[in-house]
Amino acid sequence: MTSASPPSPVPSRPQTAIVIGSGFGGLSLAIRLQAAGIATTLLEKRDKPGGRAYVYEDQGFVFDAGPTVITDPSALEELWQATGRSMADYVTLLPVSPFYRLCWEDGYQFDYANDQAELDRQIGAKSPADVEGYQRFLAYSRAVFEEGYLKLGTVPFLHFRDMIRAGPKLAKLQAWRSVYAKVSDFIKDDQLRQAFSFHSLLVGGNPFATSSIYALIHALEREWGVWFPKGGTGALVAGMVKLFEDIGGRVELSAEVARIETEGRRATGVTLHDGRLLAADLVASNADVVHTYDALLGHTPRGLSEAKRLKTKRFSMSLFVLYFGLKRHQPQLAHHTVLFGARYRALIDEIFKAKTLAGDFSLYLHSPCATDPSLAPDGAGSYYVLSPVPHLGNAPLDWSVEGPRYAERIFDYLEQRYMPGLRADLVTHRIFTPDDFKSELNAHHGSAFSLDPVLTQSAYFRTHNRDDEIPNLYFVGAGTHPGAGVPGVVGSAKATAGLILDPAA
Repeated sequence: MTSASPPSPVPSRPQTAIVIGSGFGGLSLAIRLQAAGIATTLLEKRDKPGGRAYVYEDQGFVFDAGPTVITDPSALEELWQATGRSMADYVTLLPVSPFYRLCWEDGYQFDYANDQAELDRQIGAKSPADVEGYQRFLAYSRAVFEEGYLKLGTVPFLHFRDMIRAGPKLAKLQAWRSVYAKVSDFIKDDQLRQAFSFHSLLVGGNPFATSSIYALIHALEREWGVWFPKGGTGALVAGMVKLFEDIGGRVELSAEVARIETEGRRATGVTLHDGRLLAADLVASNADVVHTYDALLGHTPRGLSEAKRLKTKRFSMSLFVLYFGLKRHQPQLAHHTVLFGARYRALIDEIFKAKTLAGDFSLYLHSPCATDPSLAPDGAGSYYVLSPVPHLGNAPLDWSVEGPRYAERIFDYLEQRYMPGLRADLVTHRIFTPDDFKSELNAHHGSAFSLDPVLTQSAYFRTHNRDDEIPNLYFVGAGTHPGAGVPGVVGSAKATAGLILDPAA
């Protein structure tokens, strides 16, 4: 009679962690790890936390540099719950209504709000046949939201079998079709099709190529609304940093990582540009995925091979962002306004594929003082406008030359059509270009949202939340599952934390 084999040893839970990058993903992961008893250090290259959610301040104006739309407050509340604390003690979220004001050059305007009767009224006035079509689209969006966000949004896809398990339901939802194609199944009016398909651009996706799974964003907004933190998005970042530090976490700013140290198949810590070596039981990167493998792990065979593979992928477009303060607030603007140009499909095609700047543009205009006047001096207005533009891999433009010219074109357009007196009231302005995405955020090709969220680069086909060959190296943020956007990167932190806290996963 033979004795039973001894059980395989279960890896012990790590005691220390380093998280590289303090974007929403990195902050969320750091909070979860620290709350679970893992002593966590958060390292940030820049002089302020937030990553893309940086804050600029100038002459009394406060400019949120990046994300301004909060669509799933419950995902944020979960972070505070994990620490036994209340989000309301750290951050106040203000409702935004309408969610967005959509404007076209022919004067048509659509206020997208969480009011079914008002939506039906506006749709019926434009295209009576599309009222019923919108109801069917909303039902589809809710079905995708249920499967793609609630069930799969925080589940890591480490193995192809995970994709196979999800396959039948994704196939039933026709995930291989584009957002625009699915919207067009339900909506016939061209401008309404644009109104209900533009959302994928908010996460870096081309509506004509991005999987229809991203139609879930519409249901996500209808489920929880659209919110804005009092004091700006930077106030939410500050609240998360305070929470992390209150539970014992440590943040280091101006602490740029030069390389991730490894020994065999293990990450052992990081070396900073100032020469310091910080050891840890695990390393998690909220930095750009190509930068992580190419620069931080470029001294290893794994880093070299994975960087080479990732560089063959498709990347999201970049952005040109123009921040400006006016001595008088313009009350006619909604908090979030989408300005559609004369072209839709053709312009988007140029944004994702062209080697030059288009002669026209579609814009997103942010007017936070519509909700929170404290972001500018009394009576004044703080704004930013962003224009999707090709990334540097497609259009290697000299933005030191093109940037100021492009800013003038945008100012002309806004003053002529939407913001009378803009130039006379202009107090300050600054720009952020694809070059800045590359240099400030280490974004490959200056891409604003990392990997393009097409179906063949989603879920299992995206950078995994845990590296396949270095088992204590993890990823969080836009480049990993589930993808970009505040709910996406906060969800990625939940998925990644689950892998760390359950060593058998």
